[in-house]
Amino acid sequence: MTSKEIREAFLAFFKNKSHQIVPSAPVVVKNDPTLMFTNAGMNQFKDLFLGEAQAKYSRVADTQRCLRVSGKHNDLEEVGIDTYHHTLFEMLGNWSFGDYFKKEAIAWAWELMTEVYKLDKDRLYVTIFEGDEKEGLARDMEAFDFWKALIAEDRILLGNKKDNFWEMGETGPCGPCSEIHYDMRPDAERQQVGGHELVNADHEQVIEIWNLVFMQFNRLKNGSLETLPAQNVDTGMGFERLVRAIQGKTSNYDTDVFQPMIQFIAEKSGIVYGADVKTDVAMRVLVDHIRAVSFAIADGQLPSNNKAGYVIRRILRRAVRYAYTFLGFKTPFFNELVPLLSAQFAGVFDELSQQESFVQKVVLEEEVSFLRTLTTGIQRFENYVADHAQVDGDFAFELFDTYGFPIDLTDLLSREKGLSVDMEGFQKALQAQKERSRAATAIDTGDWVLVQEDEETEFVGYDYLEATTQIVKYRKVTAKGKEQYQLVLSVTPFYPEGGGQVGDTGVLVSEANEKVYITDTKKENGLIVHFVNQLPPVLEGDFKATVNKDKRIDTENNHSATHLLHAALKQVLGDHVNQKGSMVSPEVLRFDVSHFAKITYDEIKQVEDIVNARIRANIALKEERQVPYQQAIDSGVTALFGEKYGDYVRVITFDDAFSKELCGGTHVSSTSQIGFFKITSESAVAAGVRRIEAITGTHAYAVIREQFELVDKLRELMNNPKDFVSSIGKLIEDNSDLRKAVENSIRERSLALMSDLTSKVENINGVNFLAVEVDLPNADAVKTLTYALKGAVENVFIVIGADFDGKPSLTVAISDELAKEKGWNAGAIVKDLAKDIQGGGGGQPFFATAGGKLSAGLVKAIARAKDFVN
Repeated sequence: MTSKEIREAFLAFFKNKSHQIVPSAPVVVKNDPTLMFTNAGMNQFKDLFLGEAQAKYSRVADTQRCLRVSGKHNDLEEVGIDTYHHTLFEMLGNWSFGDYFKKEAIAWAWELMTEVYKLDKDRLYVTIFEGDEKEGLARDMEAFDFWKALIAEDRILLGNKKDNFWEMGETGPCGPCSEIHYDMRPDAERQQVGGHELVNADHEQVIEIWNLVFMQFNRLKNGSLETLPAQNVDTGMGFERLVRAIQGKTSNYDTDVFQPMIQFIAEKSGIVYGADVKTDVAMRVLVDHIRAVSFAIADGQLPSNNKAGYVIRRILRRAVRYAYTFLGFKTPFFNELVPLLSAQFAGVFDELSQQESFVQKVVLEEEVSFLRTLTTGIQRFENYVADHAQVDGDFAFELFDTYGFPIDLTDLLSREKGLSVDMEGFQKALQAQKERSRAATAIDTGDWVLVQEDEETEFVGYDYLEATTQIVKYRKVTAKGKEQYQLVLSVTPFYPEGGGQVGDTGVLVSEANEKVYITDTKKENGLIVHFVNQLPPVLEGDFKATVNKDKRIDTENNHSATHLLHAALKQVLGDHVNQKGSMVSPEVLRFDVSHFAKITYDEIKQVEDIVNARIRANIALKEERQVPYQQAIDSGVTALFGEKYGDYVRVITFDDAFSKELCGGTHVSSTSQIGFFKITSESAVAAGVRRIEAITGTHAYAVIREQFELVDKLRELMNNPKDFVSSIGKLIEDNSDLRKAVENSIRERSLALMSDLTSKVENINGVNFLAVEVDLPNADAVKTLTYALKGAVENVFIVIGADFDGKPSLTVAISDELAKEKGWNAGAIVKDLAKDIQGGGGGQPFFATAGGKLSAGLVKAIARAKDFVN
């Protein structure tokens, strides 16, 4: 079976078992502070497992693209080295939300493996949870009995808590799991050592394929377990490993998932795959990493210098390093893999094929930039090893962190020079960075405390800014040493941060008129949480929840303006323009778009004109809720890449022929409410992405008034000329002419001192010495004089003091030959003399300057200069 057929067979099998087939979520996670990337198939269903949302379907199946490169699940350094770890991988999964449990999950897994995929039963092993006495958990005999009816008892192995008890995190849903392993070794090896001895022993040919998780418990903050009200099934099968098993390969990279790209690289590099371990690893790194980088960019995460963007940049640079070092690609090549990958996943994950050109251009720009950095880093390495007998751990870490050198590349370059690397020091520096990173992002979240019976909360913020509500539950959160509380309300008018729009703020007032201020609102795993600095004295009873109206209105103005801006940009720049990020606050809107050239002043004016024309047209908002997703797409609506849309969506329209987008944010009732739109800046934010910042409404009015007041003041200062711009130009021109005249005058004055000062030079032991205080207006004049003297007098040692309006200055110059012969250093000398003027300075061996605070000390410093000659 081809990989495409294997994937299709999985989805068809579970569709036949009454499962709803759902699309993959983006790899970039939103609305979950605990995750950067989707690292497991269950992530998109997390709110269902937590009981914070109701499942639309009791049975679901999918193929989810996952990324494991950060946190606990970090496979990055193994990728390419071994044959079965990946950064991005597909996870096939089937799910039950309070429907079937162990019996069906186990039976269907066996049926799919042996009857559909025809895997050799003699090579299959399964594991069950052996129990844990400390936790008070018994052996999973239920799973054992179900397996015993299907597979020989000696192939059912016991697994410990680490391998066979799955937990979402330190808290949350968890339960025993049952893994399915496959032994792919040759028969001769299998006869010598049984596969049961190699299960979960990191053997490259005896690998886990599928994990069936039976969620029965909830882990509380205190570590104890409570039984979940509904039992769920969560399974995850590594697609690449499954394909390897079915196709009978010894490596994931030998399957048709990776071979087309590997052979493309082999052809381009002129290196045969399989000929050398180092080049094989490099090719595997490239074909793996292009998947992670491409899908992350397609899902909205651009490479950058912080957080998730930094992780993607590091993966991309790791691939480019391998291509550069081991495959001989000294010019950009990595980006050429994007079209191959796009074609491979067409019809599976169309997000990539729809943005192929954009993704490839971003990768290309990153490659070009990093190849420059790599060259600089190699030069830095060469300069360092010229003066060192060993490569220090801190320097190796600097190459790793600043220039993107993996430690193995530093080690390789060092060994070529006959040097060793302080690996212990490198690991220490790396660990220190990891600990700093963990400390910076550490969030301590307590368990939810129920105030009343937990129920699905209702959001009414599209229609109301006030609501009578009750507190359902709360918890304490500590981040960066600051304590806050999160509240869940039964009814809330507060919009939670999402789609670029900031969360609402406001107030919660009890029946006793006690106020608690809501400082922010966010959505976490489908749950709307309200941040407060303190809890209400009494948690029970009714509260009046009121949104800050002025902030909401200003935010709505900016949010609706982003929709108009998006449509206007497409008109002016072209249909290739797509939103790549936004931030909508009461004060400003920030809008990132895909475009590979600077947006010109004329184009900005056109965009502003279009948007303001739409504002003046007073277009009424057309809001449609609960529209079937496919119906909305078919109607021509703009959907954003990287967003996870449900079966039903909300459509925001300002004129069907102009702006029609899927959006969950709040908006103006008609465009005239926006008032006025003005772009304040345009800049590059990443490769192929431009950032526009703009203002609307009251903030735009304030800026316009401020600018008029500024122009009026300038007019007044210039006696209200008729042609204001020409007058400013003439003023600048006159000022430039005067400046040049003054500079020439000062230069002439400096040079006029030459003959007088030359006569004061005294010869001390063959050295022409001059130490004097002069009256010149600035440092440039002193520098001009000093260089003139140095050029006119041989073997000269010059010290010149000057006072610029109470700021004393010292300049030291030494003839080049004299400095070399005597070993004198002007920088060291001026630093010593500067003590007399309570200052400091430095420079080159031949010329240096210093400034200070004590003008009276110039006399002593100049007198002391002769000591250096003597």
